Amino acid sequence: MPFAQFDRSLLQLKPLAERDSDLDLSAMMYPGGPLPDYHHPTVSLLADRIVAARKKDAAVLFMMGAHVIRAGAAPLLIDLMKRGLITHFALNGAGAIHDFELALIGESSESVARYISEGQFGLWNETGRINDAAAQGAADGLGLGESIGRMIQEEKFPNRAISLLAAGYEHQVPVTVHVSIGCDIIHEHPNCDGAALGRTSYTDFLIYAQTVAKLEDGVFLNFGSAVTGPEVYLKCLAMARNVARQRGEGIRHFTTAVFDLLPLEGLDVSETPPKSDARYYFRPWKTILARTVADGGESHYIQGHHRDTVSALYRELLARV
Repeated sequence: MPFAQFDRSLLQLKPLAERDSDLDLSAMMYPGGPLPDYHHPTVSLLADRIVAARKKDAAVLFMMGAHVIRAGAAPLLIDLMKRGLITHFALNGAGAIHDFELALIGESSESVARYISEGQFGLWNETGRINDAAAQGAADGLGLGESIGRMIQEEKFPNRAISLLAAGYEHQVPVTVHVSIGCDIIHEHPNCDGAALGRTSYTDFLIYAQTVAKLEDGVFLNFGSAVTGPEVYLKCLAMARNVARQRGEGIRHFTTAVFDLLPLEGLDVSETPPKSDARYYFRPWKTILARTVADGGESHYIQGHHRDTVSALYRELLARV
């Protein structure tokens, strides 16, 4: 006997025009504009590694949590995409939502405290159009990132110039989206099709794995993604190494870096902390900085806010090209 399910037809959705947003286009950082005065020696080293990787046609993969978009970094990342310095960007579901809303209305990020009390959190009509993009993308065999980017670009959203997803679609650079069902506001909506989300995000998973297969001599950067980033990377690296081993090849010599707020600088992050240490459960450390580079790779940890660290990396890369 099936369990009772929530009836989404009972939900009341409101237009985004009635929502108070915490973020607007004033947060954007643009090429040629003022950037935070932040410098870090490891960021300089990573810029060297990225330039060297691209000379060898190796992958440079940039995984990020949603706060990188909220920090206003998308225009800088788009410039790096156009210059061929980053070959793949990866977002979680929330990052795609912020990118979509900023492209559409120039605002994003609602007050969780306010709208959860009202029972209105996430229930905004226009944001649910991401579900329509996913459904069409599933029918066309696209990944979720390309599906959303196509809608933003082809429907000429007013602020599409600052959309990382739209830029990926326009320039045919992978911008993948990795979702967990039930974690994003669009999953509340009556038009959400779990099968379409699963199919398109799984397509993105396979696109991501193909990029990881080119990681030998490359660079993997993780900005603020504490769970999705390390977990998706771990599985894709296992797949890529499995196939490489059958060919008598390896994926061992590459550089990884984690950019986050946890105070780990000065520690030997190449060794996994013991289970008695609560930081053992910080996945970026044990997965990205220790286990996956133990056979010949190199890892680095940079503590800082994304607005500072992304702009510092951008500045260092431009100085080299």
